[in-house]
This record gives sequence, structure tokens and C-alpha cells, in this order.
Amino acid sequence: MTHYISSRRARIALGAMLTFLTNLDAAQCAPKAAPVFVSGMAQVVPAFQDTTKWIRYDLWVETDFDSDHDGKKDRVHVDVTRPGQTETEGLKVSIVYGSSPYYAGTSRDDVNWDVKQELGVPSPVRGKMNAPAYEPNRHRISKQLLEWVPRGFAVVHSEATGTGLSQGCPTVGDTPERTAMEFVIDWLNGRAKGFTTATGNEEIKATSWSTGKVAMIGTSYEGTLPLAAATTGVKGLEVVVPVSPNTSYYHYYRSNGLVRSPGGYLGEDVDVLYDFVASGETSGRANCDAIWKNGIFAGPKGQDRVSGDMNDFWYERDLLPFVKNIKAAVLLAHGLNDYNVMPEHSVRIYDEMKARGLPVSLYLHQGGHGGNPPFNMINRWFSHYLYGVDNGVEKDPPVWIVHDFASQAPGAVAAPAAQRGGGRGRAEPIPTPFASFPVPGSVPVVMHPTLGGTGVAALSLAATASGTETLVDNVAQSGSALASTAQSQNRLMYATGTLTDTVHISGTPRVTLRIASSKPAANLTVWLVMLPYDSARVGSQSHAGVISHGWADIQNYKSLTKGGNYESKVPGEPLVPGKFYDLTFDLQPDDEFVPAGSKFAVMIMSSDREFTLWPQPGTELTIDLAHSSFSIPIVGGTAALSKAGAR
Repeated sequence: MTHYISSRRARIALGAMLTFLTNLDAAQCAPKAAPVFVSGMAQVVPAFQDTTKWIRYDLWVETDFDSDHDGKKDRVHVDVTRPGQTETEGLKVSIVYGSSPYYAGTSRDDVNWDVKQELGVPSPVRGKMNAPAYEPNRHRISKQLLEWVPRGFAVVHSEATGTGLSQGCPTVGDTPERTAMEFVIDWLNGRAKGFTTATGNEEIKATSWSTGKVAMIGTSYEGTLPLAAATTGVKGLEVVVPVSPNTSYYHYYRSNGLVRSPGGYLGEDVDVLYDFVASGETSGRANCDAIWKNGIFAGPKGQDRVSGDMNDFWYERDLLPFVKNIKAAVLLAHGLNDYNVMPEHSVRIYDEMKARGLPVSLYLHQGGHGGNPPFNMINRWFSHYLYGVDNGVEKDPPVWIVHDFASQAPGAVAAPAAQRGGGRGRAEPIPTPFASFPVPGSVPVVMHPTLGGTGVAALSLAATASGTETLVDNVAQSGSALASTAQSQNRLMYATGTLTDTVHISGTPRVTLRIASSKPAANLTVWLVMLPYDSARVGSQSHAGVISHGWADIQNYKSLTKGGNYESKVPGEPLVPGKFYDLTFDLQPDDEFVPAGSKFAVMIMSSDREFTLWPQPGTELTIDLAHSSFSIPIVGGTAALSKAGAR
């Protein structure tokens, strides 16, 4: 018997069924969305661009530490943003991860230590600083880095301990802060527990959508944490891009035994930074203050603003001893005119990683604080190390330096096109590749002061001068003012002749002085400057006329014997007024061209009103010229200097 479908309802049902089967067949045949790579770089995939289909949620990852001593393991607050296809199509993606103590907001106050004090005595009591507001209902942590989602990555953020909705206390560089990200990466690999609430037991996992391969990137504090995470050696962290990272709190707040502020933050110290970021739950702040700010941080075994010496407190807040644990590839980025987190922070890590044969590159530019490598460069690193794209990035030159925004350095090889463009519709600096830093051909050239430094005396290649010269400390005179004047009793200046050709300085200048002080303690500041001096500011807290600068405490002469990374725990001792002491220390690394028609000069002064404590004027520093010298790293060495007309 033949049956006919005669009812309208039946015909509609049959049509719907046929349409469903047709669409199902088409869906099964259509290719699933996946990351796309062209020229070795992840491309925007249209299927990933619809933000309404992104999967977003937050969670808490459990650590193994208890920074607030409440008897429970701290949990850190995490958010996730990933393509919808990780839920609907079984897609697994790699992760770009950022961590910060700033995401939940910071204090609006700026209550630093009063630097108007004599050296070697307790600082005046610091004023009260209002804590950041606590926002308990803030579940989206950050919008940073979300540009990577359309390129086929998940983006993860976490708040540092004691900030936002993360539990525990801010520890400012101590172990909990350094290791918290390790547990987030472990969670992404199925090795740590994540929970849907801060205190509950309902678990949430990542293994259904995560490849387990993670990149971290960030600037300043947010660049410090990726490098800190890398020093744990956690499996799954494949690549980090720390931009202007603070790699040592001692080098950030002290210098060669001297209390020295970061540029632009005169009087800041570890306890100030703690107050600035402590945005965690209000009920726990008094407890955290007692344990950390008023406990571990305070006193002579803590940050110690009286001596400025290195101690265990500072050593525990230095990433250099942990570099040996790094397994991730590291692309360090730093501005050579960064006076906040100074260039030594990245250079010291680069040097240590190179010495250990670890995968590291160094990107340097002429700006101030911050400044990412070109987007295409970052993309190539992420594509290779997270998705295994064979783009040759691991064979690239290890050093990239931006000399200006328009041209390459004389004689340098042009950067490959893949390293240049921004990739996001805007021009970016063009870096030049080098085989090393200092650049090949850089040679330390020893130069000597001659009589007449209260004016502008000669900086000589020959060690012929004898005698002494004296300067008088006066913090009212800024370094820029002293560098701009032809005569001053408040500084000593030694300059080359006017150059007839460009001189390329690349590396770390070193200072050796035989020096006496009229008082038991004195600030010591040395600037390497370009004359005529141009005080126009560039970047962040920097001056166009400053090539490099450094600071030291003469009281630490016993440990200031050879330059290099300062990490000595040998305490300083009061000076015998009038007695000469020998000391050697480094200025900040740099790579800069001194053009024809200019001079470069070494300027010695005592207090630096932008960076040091401010004692009363009048301390005298006396230099023994015959036993003082300056090692300047010059590309081409003495021959290049002589050719350019230097003495």
C-alpha cells in the first residue's frame, strides 16, 4: 500500500527534517576553526573574532603557600577568555597569560619617605597612605592581551597575592609573589586545582581546551612577574617577554650600598609599593600589615633605609640567583633611557642566561620606561614556542637594538622584514640585529681625568695627571644644571675634545676613584654626559644629554672593588674624614652614538636631587686624579676615539 503525506503539518515536519540533515551534513563536512599561520605568524581567524561567542569566566587556583598565616593555602584569582570553538568544536589552544598587582586598582595617594635627611640616620616617620578600594564583585580581571584571542589563543589573567580577589598578602618580590603564577600554569596543565569560588570545593578544569603551552608578557611590575614565573622552572611556560622588568628590588631601591630612589619616585621604598598595591579584602589588611609591612619589611633586617646595604631581605627579592631554573625562552625588552627600572635589570639577566647557554634575546630601544618589541617579533616567538611553527626564530640574532626610528646603525645589517612591521596597522621602531651586547667591536677604553674639573677639564687617553680636586655637595643643584654650566664648585667635569666623527658607545661604563670625604658618610654620583648638554626630556624621567649614570656609597669600598653586578653582603663602615678610599663600580649600560661636533664627559658630584637622599650642603669630596680613571666601552676602541679627535 502506498501512503501519501497529505497534511500540511506533516509536509512542514518533513521539510524541517531534511533541512536539519542537510545542515548537519554540511557542518560535519565543514573544516573546524583552527589557528592559521602565515610567514611564521599567527593570523586573525574570522571564526574567532565574534566576541559574543568567546567563553569567559573566573576561578581561584590553589597554591601551596599561606602568606597571611591563616592556616589555609592561598588561592589566586584567575580569569579566562577563550574562543567559543574550544567549547563547541573540541579545539585546544595555547595561552597568553598576564599577571599583575595592579589589575584591581592602586592607591591614589603618593606618600613616600621624606628624603630631606642626613645620611646614616633613621628616616623621618613616613605618613599614612590610604589603601586602594576593595571591589568584591569584580570578576573580569583585565582586558589586556585580548587581541590574541582572534589569533587562536586563550588569554588568562591572575591577580597577585593580596590584591583584588586573590587571597593572602602582597609580599613585594618574596616567594609567594614569585611562585604564584606557577600554580596557574600547573592548573592549565592539570597539575593544580582550580575552584569556582574563593572558598568552595567545586573544581573547574582546563585540560579540555588547554594545550598546556603558555606565554607570559607584561611591562614593569607586570614584566617582573613573567620573569619571576620563569625562574620557577614550571613545565608548560614556554616563552616570556618581560618588558622593563624589575629583576632585583635592591637594584631598584638601592645602588652599590646607597639608598637611591627609582627615577620619578623620590622616596619610594618596598613598604610604599606594598601600600600602593594592597587592594585585597579589607578585613585582612591589618593582619598583612603586621606580618609584612610592619614585620618583615621593617627594621635593620628588612629594607633598612639607614645603611642601604645588601642583606637577606634584598637577596630574597632578586631573580638573578634563580635564573639557573629557567626553562622558557626569554625575550627581554628595555629602554636605554629608562630611569625608573634601569637597563641593568635586563642586561644582568641576559648576561647570566647567555653564560648558562639558556635561550634568551635582548631588545633595546632609545625610549624610557616600557616599550614592547615589534608586534611581529612577539608573534613569531609565540607562534614558534606555543604552536611549534617552524619560523626560525630560535636562530635569530640574540640582540636587537633600536638606534632611532628612521634608520639603521652605520654598517649594521638590516632587520628581516618579519621583525619590522607592527602587524597592527601602525609603524613601530626598526631594530638592528647584533651578535652580542655590547655590540661586536666594543672595547673598554680607559680614560683619565686632568686638573681643572671645576671647569671642564680634559678627559685624556694618557695617565699623566697628578694632584687632587675637590667638589662641595649641594643637593639644591640638579645634575642637569651642573652639566649645563661651564664652572661650578659643586661638581667635577672631564671631557673629550670636540669629536670630528661619530663615536659609538656600547656597553657598561666603569668608574674607578680614589676619593676622600670630609664627613663619615656621603652620596657619590657619576654621570656620563654629552656636551653641549641638552636637558630636554625624552622617554620616562630621562634627559637627552645623559648617556649613563650611577651611584655608590663610599662606605662600601671594601665590596666595591671590581664593578659588575653588586650583590655583596659586606656591610659598609663609617669613613674617616680626609682618608682616601679606592672603589670601582659600574654605571648603567647603554648603546648610543655621540655625533661629530659633540663631546662626551664624565661628571662627578655628591648628592643627586632626583635619586638620592638630601643631606645638608657642605660635604666635600676630594678626588686623587692619578689613581682615578673611567673605562668607556667604545666600538672600535682607542683607534676610533683617536680618529674622532678625542685626546
